[in-house]
Amino acid sequence: MSLKPRDLLGLLLALAIPLTIGSLSALTLGDTAMTWYQIINRPGWAPPGRVFGPVWTALYILMGVALWLVWQHGVDRPGVALALMLFTVQLILNAMWAPLFFGLDWIMGGLVVAILLWITLLATMVQFYRVRRSAGLMLVPYLLWVTFAVGLNFSIWQLNR
Repeated sequence: MSLKPRDLLGLLLALAIPLTIGSLSALTLGDTAMTWYQIINRPGWAPPGRVFGPVWTALYILMGVALWLVWQHGVDRPGVALALMLFTVQLILNAMWAPLFFGLDWIMGGLVVAILLWITLLATMVQFYRVRRSAGLMLVPYLLWVTFAVGLNFSIWQLNR
């Protein structure tokens, strides 16, 4: 399948949106965030800090492709506007989590946002699936990672109250 220049530009924009938001969220943290993560009490199954960057990069790429598939379907088509609105809300929640959890060392705030993210992401995934099945399926790894992150965030909250 070859992409027309307009489609390629749309794909690049759709990829840039989550990658940029994720990068900006990470940039707000500085070096002290990972230091803090290393010294707090964590469950034995917590991944090392170096895992987060590559995982999130892959997830942001999947999000961008899924966004492009839905967007390409046509904003005027039924369900697309709702899908894009839900995607925007989950992306805002995604961007809020790291500054709360790492930047402010606010474990409970991060947990609340992570739970809201999980709920909104599930709704986004369902709506993406309704618009374009492959777009919804591309969000499954993201939902699995956020499910893991909610459990990890909860465990860290329990261990550091």
